[in-house]
Amino acid sequence: MRSQGSARGALRSVSWTALFLCAWMAFSACATAGPEPIQAPSPTPQVPASAPAAESPTAQEDIGPTFPAVPSATPLPTDTASPTTTPHPIFPYTLAGLRERSYPGGAIRTLNVLETGADFSRSYIAFESDGLSITGILHLPAGPGPFPVIVLLHGYWPRETYWSGADTWQAAEFFARRGYLAVAPDYRSWGESDWGPSLFQTGLVIDTLNLISALETLPQADTSRLGLWGHSMGGGIATKVLAVDPRPKAAVLYAPNSPDDADLIARWGPGCRPGQSQATDDCNPSEIIPADLPGHLVEAYFQAADDPELLRQVGPYYHLERVQAPVQIHIGTADGAALSETPPVWSEKLRDGLQATGKPVEYYSYQGQGHSFTGESWASMAERSLAFFDRYLRGR
Repeated sequence: MRSQGSARGALRSVSWTALFLCAWMAFSACATAGPEPIQAPSPTPQVPASAPAAESPTAQEDIGPTFPAVPSATPLPTDTASPTTTPHPIFPYTLAGLRERSYPGGAIRTLNVLETGADFSRSYIAFESDGLSITGILHLPAGPGPFPVIVLLHGYWPRETYWSGADTWQAAEFFARRGYLAVAPDYRSWGESDWGPSLFQTGLVIDTLNLISALETLPQADTSRLGLWGHSMGGGIATKVLAVDPRPKAAVLYAPNSPDDADLIARWGPGCRPGQSQATDDCNPSEIIPADLPGHLVEAYFQAADDPELLRQVGPYYHLERVQAPVQIHIGTADGAALSETPPVWSEKLRDGLQATGKPVEYYSYQGQGHSFTGESWASMAERSLAFFDRYLRGR
């Protein structure tokens, strides 16, 4: 796993330079689970008012009839297994550990109304998660509601250049104009949110689950009709949420991270220790390892990151039988060319795993598109996503 460091380092010297040239194109930026500076988008999204004709053959639904069974993980000992069982330090960060938690959420607080228009209003908000204050952006459609809800999860963005709504604002406006309450959390350590640990990105999953609970405090939100939309790292977080919580009723994943954490570590390495960076230390800064995290937990994390069986406890690929929501996946055939991007094989792996466990999944592949779609591919993805949410959240 770590032997790939030299290859990643050679590729990084090219990919990070190229990535700085990425411009905001269409439905999202070049945000991923690896760092990639991205220029801020134009304030006016270019979204067609009506659906374009479906692309053929550049975009296609690709669902095969049979797939191999997905292996399941052997559970780790839990805190409640028996009085004589010593709980594994990593158990709280596994999917089974996350399922044993509660997510109270608290109330959503409006910090500032940023925009009020004919179709929707846009506000800067905050909510509580694990005692942390997490910020985000809320798009509220005009009218009395209640409205179906879409939680939008952004991909990796360097924290020093991130701004609230980065990687999600265009999608949020698209859905809000069509009657969906759209809310995008910044996650812990991004934007003005507080910092807190996130091993195997579970802190970001916890923030998302607390946001879902907090939405109950908005009278305009119909949380019985709740969907997830996630790009890149956000798509990986959405997949983990689906393996933990049955509340989402539909999920759209755009160029998502692999559902198998072993793939992420093989490509980017484990998390960065305090003072390290991916540019020099071959580590993944999307993980959050605070300087005050207990030493035994830090060591247990790095041991788990090198242990295939422990990684099966945190990877949703081995827990897809828990997924209850239908899933729609969008991936460009040219994605993954840069180190920071997500190879199409990761989306194929998730598709195949969902089908092997009998879960409903739609899969669209876009010929020649990279990590951020452009032109008709972007428009087709937007309209397909809308039709998917309309079907499962509105019964249309």
